[in-house]
Amino acid sequence: MAQATLEPMPEAPSDPDGWGSGLRRWAARHVRLVGWLAGAIAVVVAAALALWLAHPSGSRAQAPEANIPVAWARPAVSAAGLAQASGVKITQVAETGAGGLLDLRFKVLDPDKAHALHDARTPPAIIDERTGIVLDQLFMGHSHSGPYKAAVTYYLVFENTGNWVHRGSRVTVLLGNAQVEHVVVQ
Repeated sequence: MAQATLEPMPEAPSDPDGWGSGLRRWAARHVRLVGWLAGAIAVVVAAALALWLAHPSGSRAQAPEANIPVAWARPAVSAAGLAQASGVKITQVAETGAGGLLDLRFKVLDPDKAHALHDARTPPAIIDERTGIVLDQLFMGHSHSGPYKAAVTYYLVFENTGNWVHRGSRVTVLLGNAQVEHVVVQ
């Protein structure tokens, strides 16, 4: 059994040719360099992925096909067709609430037809055409009830959780038993 003393520990044998300490310095420098390069590559890959996901690829002469989930699909109509089918005209779809909400405004042209907007089988919704994400949750559950009045503009505010839909996005608006595709969010 060794006895404890106050004497200093004996020195480690020295490296007479200097290779050991030089090799350690060289390895430490290269480990830092490899770590820095790996971090830089990770940042570049993440940025490229974010840009790729944010922008639709390719350019087309015509509007792209709307990516609507089958369960939500309704007869596609033009803006004028919506007025004939549902008695309303879309006046705007806008991002609001720091991107967390989408404000859909519509003007009632025919109150009798607009009453179909209250049908629980065809709830209002906004669908992002690029991702197919369905926004159907109204902010604070607010929805109009009662009869609509002609020439009055009403609104629905949808929760845009995750800010998936943003200014410039193309969306499909579902009102009553009709959908209007390729509406650009303001």
